[in-house]
Amino acid sequence: MYTLHIEHGIRDFGLWKQAFDRDPLDRAASGVVRHRISRPVDDSHYVVVELDFANLNQAEEVLSNLQTKVWNSSAASPALQGAPQTRILETVG
Repeated sequence: MYTLHIEHGIRDFGLWKQAFDRDPLDRAASGVVRHRISRPVDDSHYVVVELDFANLNQAEEVLSNLQTKVWNSSAASPALQGAPQTRILETVG
């Protein structure tokens, strides 16, 4: 299992969640088998998203698509504040 871990600041959670729910990359068709959204208890203007994949290639492709098709578009990511921090993790136990 591979997880694309994404962290970034946001201006407004409701607006961010609406954009996330529009699903511009079609998560299911892109190989996402599960996702989680978390927020720090002391910062309502920050989100952590984890997207799980069966294989590494799918995670790398979704990350590339997020960088080139979503995060660089204010229409696709209207609440994004700053550059997302990302890391692909492999479940080992």
